[in-house]
Amino acid sequence: MLTVHRLIHPTRRVSAHCDLPCGIYDPDQARIEAESCLRICEKYAASEDPNFRARCIHIKEERADLVIGHLDDLWHDYFKPVHLEKYPDLHDTFWHATKQASTVKGSLDVEEARKLLTMIDRIGEMWKATGGPEKTRVQ
Repeated sequence: MLTVHRLIHPTRRVSAHCDLPCGIYDPDQARIEAESCLRICEKYAASEDPNFRARCIHIKEERADLVIGHLDDLWHDYFKPVHLEKYPDLHDTFWHATKQASTVKGSLDVEEARKLLTMIDRIGEMWKATGGPEKTRVQ
């Protein structure tokens, strides 16, 4: 007989990780989220409403986490060792960009958010030069 406890707390645990490399990688995903962080910092500074400001912080932190995730996917799944020949600073560039996204997550400084956008633009240049749009975007 099923009890409420067994329905709420199943006896069998499963876990799954969905990392199907779909081949769709684009730094614009990270850039859009980073732009959101910048705009949220600006809106935070322009408001005196404590509830609005609290929401700003929460949403900005979520967006910054998404930036990190998009950059990590691009770094780990799109870029290959052959790309290091053309861009020997590729790993350093990504490392600094993800660290900058963490800085933005913990800050409300508009200039920190602008720095992140500049770093993402550099990654976008690398992506384009390695054939990113042709290789990953659906035509």
